[in-house]
Amino acid sequence: MSTKPKIPTIWDIPREELFAPGHRMCQGCGAAILMRHITKALGKDAIIVEATGCVEVTTTVYPQTAWKHPWLHIAFENAAAGASGVEAAIKAMKRKGVIPKDKKVKVVAIGGDGGTFDIGLQALSGMLERRHNVLYIVYDNEAYMNTGIQRSGATPYKAWTTTTPVGKVWRGEWRPKKDIMGIVLAHRVPYAATVNPAYITDLYMKVRKAVEIEGPTFIHAFSPCTPGWRIDPALTVTVSRLAVQTGVWINYEVENGEFRVTTPVPKRKPVKEYLRLQGRFRHLTEEEIAEIQRMVDEEVERINKLVGKTVIGPVVE
Repeated sequence: MSTKPKIPTIWDIPREELFAPGHRMCQGCGAAILMRHITKALGKDAIIVEATGCVEVTTTVYPQTAWKHPWLHIAFENAAAGASGVEAAIKAMKRKGVIPKDKKVKVVAIGGDGGTFDIGLQALSGMLERRHNVLYIVYDNEAYMNTGIQRSGATPYKAWTTTTPVGKVWRGEWRPKKDIMGIVLAHRVPYAATVNPAYITDLYMKVRKAVEIEGPTFIHAFSPCTPGWRIDPALTVTVSRLAVQTGVWINYEVENGEFRVTTPVPKRKPVKEYLRLQGRFRHLTEEEIAEIQRMVDEEVERINKLVGKTVIGPVVE
């Protein structure tokens, strides 16, 4: 049976900081906002396994670290495999009496979209299939930002990257974004959710829920990248909020098969309001924007059908 979510307020979020300031993440980095609040929601009884990526290289410049949790750096492609090993070790230590059997320790794997959608997909699938008690969080900045803004399986349609350039022949990424949530849900996990840094209480609620659930859980986090998306660092939260208000990003959760949209949008803004703030979409023509709007409309219709009612409404100019 799924449980009705307790909607937290901003006052429910702990004041204690478990993600230290002074790291090297960019001004306005969406992942920095995410990590700060994810670690608050995790609490102290968690072990974090981090894949190589933007967050890893900017938060652990030797001899310093921003992480106050036990933290393990693992290779780009095997965060889920490393987390599986940590979780198995905890089980073995409980069997041997090294740690109390009733001690709750959640293992959390964190990776970017490149290390999750693409080169880490096999390890992620294996972790989910083996039913490890691990929460996997992907911060999705929609390209390989750490290595030069190359496209990934998460890069949206028509977006500019250094490997999907814009010119007379190419018009940015020509493939649609990979449906990572669909892939995860095909493994019949007990809980999966999407989160967005503009909606912190929603994020906090979902991470807390994922930590409490036994078995593999998954969170897909929207994560604007100021240099890769070509946005003003002051507009990170604005862009994040517009993603939800236009239907480009939908905050939802699936708990034991029950699909629930957690941030309803009765009236959507046109997708062009989201696109026009980002330099990676600067090249788009009105016809191309209309094509993206159509794709978003189709996804909204699909989500509404899954919920069984209209939770994401029509576009209002």
